[in-house]
Amino acid sequence: MKDKISGMSTRALAVVLCLGLSGQALAADPPSASPSASSSAPSSSGSSAAPVKIKPKKSADSDSSNSAGGLIAPDPDLIDTPTAAVLDYGGYAARSRFYSGGGVLQYVSFGVYQGVNIGGSLAVDGLVGSGQTVRMRAPNAQVKWRFYDGDRFLPSLAVGYDGQGYDYDSTSERYNERQRGFFLVGTEELGVPGLQAHPSFNVSDTNTNSIYGALPLSYNIKDKVLLMAEWDNISNFYDSRINMGLRVYMTPHFDVDFAVREIGAGGSFSNGDSRGPERIVQLKYSANF
Repeated sequence: MKDKISGMSTRALAVVLCLGLSGQALAADPPSASPSASSSAPSSSGSSAAPVKIKPKKSADSDSSNSAGGLIAPDPDLIDTPTAAVLDYGGYAARSRFYSGGGVLQYVSFGVYQGVNIGGSLAVDGLVGSGQTVRMRAPNAQVKWRFYDGDRFLPSLAVGYDGQGYDYDSTSERYNERQRGFFLVGTEELGVPGLQAHPSFNVSDTNTNSIYGALPLSYNIKDKVLLMAEWDNISNFYDSRINMGLRVYMTPHFDVDFAVREIGAGGSFSNGDSRGPERIVQLKYSANF
């Protein structure tokens, strides 16, 4: 009975913390959003970039999009991988990922300077469902600086750090899928309106200085749906990951992701835990103060 009460208390504490992290994400949209306070979506007409925007490219029909309900929120990340996009100064975002075993991973991020975002994340295993064990993991930090806005010939470029990993192993007290760590990412349109590549390099462990790569693609369909495909954690073929999914823009500030991670994966991690495909759902809300 004591263990059951302790499990219920842990579950209640985790729910309160997750609700607190996403509290501002549930606030109502501002009554109006001027083009200067928002930023444009990925280009659907191949026009050149505008400086200091939360999107790598500015849509040529942004004025009509704004009059129809506002510019869509930025896409600083796809499924697991980053892009060169950032929240604008004064922007904020909350993202909730629901993963296997009833786990919830909550992100919050803020645009603290032009081109600079900071944020944090907190994972809680077993929060959703009927399981008796709920475990809250240590919070992790994220930061990104978009130092080049891109032009017709060069991609947008950003550097950053992401300390969040996936699939925590309590025995070794580390994630089976290591954190991204320090990364460099570029975003560029590939000649087809709405089709963008976001290649990146990262060093997750400074003790070994091993360099990993990622080759993500995204395709924006009329600011309604974003198709996403990632080849991530590229160091050797066995340890790399194939992720695919789609993002539905429900409103200019709210979107929903449906994705499958580690498509075709099998075998086990180094600690013996099984490795295989994982279905996830993500909810994200973005706005400006």
